[in-house]
Amino acid sequence: MILFALFTIVTYAAARMVKSGTHFGYPALVAFYVFYLTISQVFASRIVAIDAGFGQLLMPAAVVIYPFLAVIIDMINEVYGKRMAHAAIIIAFVSQILLVLSIVLVSILPPAPYFMFEEAWQEIFGLSIRIVLASWVSFLICENLDAYVFDFLKQRFPKRLVVRSAFSNISNLTLDSVIFITIAFAGILPIIPLIIGQVIVKNLIGLVSIPWFVGYKKYLQNGRNNPLSKFQ
Repeated sequence: MILFALFTIVTYAAARMVKSGTHFGYPALVAFYVFYLTISQVFASRIVAIDAGFGQLLMPAAVVIYPFLAVIIDMINEVYGKRMAHAAIIIAFVSQILLVLSIVLVSILPPAPYFMFEEAWQEIFGLSIRIVLASWVSFLICENLDAYVFDFLKQRFPKRLVVRSAFSNISNLTLDSVIFITIAFAGILPIIPLIIGQVIVKNLIGLVSIPWFVGYKKYLQNGRNNPLSKFQ
């Protein structure tokens, strides 16, 4: 519930800025996009177990955050088009390179003699090359796929808002689960349970979050200042 409350605030704030008629709409959406991507990277190394009733689903903790990325890239694509969606993906990717470089820089600095948490720091922020590589590869492939699928369905079915959001999200989140888990954990952890857990939970959250996207679109259409008519 906390996550959906947070996403409600983010969606409303972004929609207000997009609809305001100023130049802050696109930067606001990109900023929220980078925010969700950054915290999903921090959560990716923690494996959690969720009780699904028929058994436990094992997955990286980032699954509760990552689906919101798919929705936000849809929000960008809906108003500003595929080209600007791809630009947002590149901006977010560069931000993650800078994040990793910053973590490495801080981690190689010698700790103070009285700092008692150096081992914990290194364990939490000592990102493995495999996890970083898996995250970067899956992000670039799957987010760009999302943008292409969304735009294709938008051109073919302009009035099918839920269809283009649902199918672009499913293709993104399913493929991301397969790519990330395979690269990051193959040979280390049992990847099939991790992939299954991720696919189920990510797509469930992705589908549940679609009403936020629909509400975002309807909010933009209401009233006199409709940004959709300006950018499309």
